[in-house]
Order: sequence, then structure tokens, then C-alpha cells
Amino acid sequence: MTPFSTSLKRAVKHVTVAVAFFGLATSLQAQKFAYIDSEYVLLHMPEYATAQTDLNNYAIQWQADVEAKLEAADRLEVAYRAERVLLTAEMRVKREDEIAKKRSEGKEMQKQKFGVDGELFQKRQELIEPIQQQIFESLKDIASGSGYMVIFDKSNQSNMLYTNPKYDISDRLIKKLGYVPGETIEPEGGKAGEDDKGGGSMMDRGRDAVNGAKNNARDRMNSATGGRGNTVTRPGSKN
Repeated sequence: MTPFSTSLKRAVKHVTVAVAFFGLATSLQAQKFAYIDSEYVLLHMPEYATAQTDLNNYAIQWQADVEAKLEAADRLEVAYRAERVLLTAEMRVKREDEIAKKRSEGKEMQKQKFGVDGELFQKRQELIEPIQQQIFESLKDIASGSGYMVIFDKSNQSNMLYTNPKYDISDRLIKKLGYVPGETIEPEGGKAGEDDKGGGSMMDRGRDAVNGAKNNARDRMNSATGGRGNTVTRPGSKN
């Protein structure tokens, strides 16, 4: 193969790549894209503020219920330790089993309320899914009417590194939903749209309520057991 033919093949290859790249760029330019900030949109929806408040209230109440069970176990253990030297081996076993049962009830309730498929998750699905569906239907109408191929979401969990405000249709979506852009709703217990110094957004506070309920219950158990689990000891142990 001559140097000329080799150079020609290289040139053809480069031209082919350039044409393909140009075609891809032209195709992308022909498609219309837009994005929304779903968290900003949700701040305008009173039904979302109500749902978030309800979820927070459930989390707080269930947290109190879990802690009540753990505190009952703590009281039993304090009494047991004070009386342990006076008890027979059989009585010790009975009291230890009672303490372990109470603490187990607290852990089980924590799992039922705050677990992956627990009651709080189910409540979230029940309250939030209709709102998400409402947003989705409005987005479909906007996309269909304006010819958008894709609509992205730039909320907190998004990987979008840069967005041009020109393509932000959040306010358009808010109007489509029947609300006024900028008129955000305050859920009970805090102001909407606060930054991290003021407590975070509604969604952040909702996550904090759930995580706080889990962490407080776990810390409560650890403080009662010294981080070792059940502290009561069977007769004959070194403790």
C-alpha cells in the first residue's frame, strides 16, 4: 500500500468521523430539552406541605412510642440491678427475660414504623404519590404541547452540573398546576425554602424527622446498654 493511499484512507476516516459528529450535533440541536426543579415546584403545593406535616407528625409520635417502650425496659433494668443480689437464680432469669422482651418490643416497633417497608414508607407512598402523579400529568401536557423530547429534574439529588435558566420551565409548570410562582407554602413547624442555616427545605426537614426518629431510638437503646446490646447478665457470668 502506497503512502498516498494510506493518507487517503486516513483522510476519509477523519471526514467520516467529522460527518458523524456533525450529524449527532445537528440531531441534538433539533431536539428540544427543558428542566424543572421539583423541590421548588413542590414548595408551591399546599397539598405537599400538608402531606409533609402529616409525615413529620407520624414520625414524631412513633418516635415517642418507641422511646416509651425503651424507657420501660430501662426502668425494669434499674430496678433489677438494685435487687439482683437478693434474687434467686430463677428469679433473675425471669426478670432478665422480661427486660429483654421489653427492649425487643421497642426494636420491633422501630422496625415496623421506620423500616424500609415500614408504616412511614407506606404513608409516604399514600400521601406523596398522588402529588407526583399530578406533576407528571402536567409535565406530559407541557412536553406534548411544546415538543420537548426530555425534561430533566435539577433537584438536590440531581447530577446536573450546569443549567441554563433559559430552559427552566419550573414556573411554567407551577402555573400549569394552578399556582403562582414565588408564592411558596409554609408547612407546620418551619418556613419554606430556608437554607441550611435556618433548618433546610421542607423535604430536608421531612428526611430529618425520619432520620431523627431512627437515630434517637437507636441512641436511646445504646445509652441504655452502653453500646453492647442487652446488658442484663445471666447467673454465672463474669459480670
